[in-house]
Amino acid sequence: MDLPTATHLLRSKAGAAKSLGATLKFDCGDAGVVVIDGAAGANTVDNAGRDTDCTIACDVSTLGELIGGELNPTTAFMSGRIQVSGDMGVALKLQSIF
Repeated sequence: MDLPTATHLLRSKAGAAKSLGATLKFDCGDAGVVVIDGAAGANTVDNAGRDTDCTIACDVSTLGELIGGELNPTTAFMSGRIQVSGDMGVALKLQSIF
């Protein structure tokens, strides 16, 4: 999966989910970033690099597996496939999106 496809799918899932009440960034290295911003109400998704409450570092393939429901976020964290920095509570809210 490429980053534009991941962004599109995440926009659909995050938009239908309860607001995160915070900002979260998936940092996919050279491929780019995907940001979920639910700080001011409904979740919005874009590719603008900015500071967020929580950052999850992963490759685009792992992000695709998370979005597709093939990989549980907790399992991804415990196995080292994602690295979380910032507010861990925000990362835990991903369960409501995935």
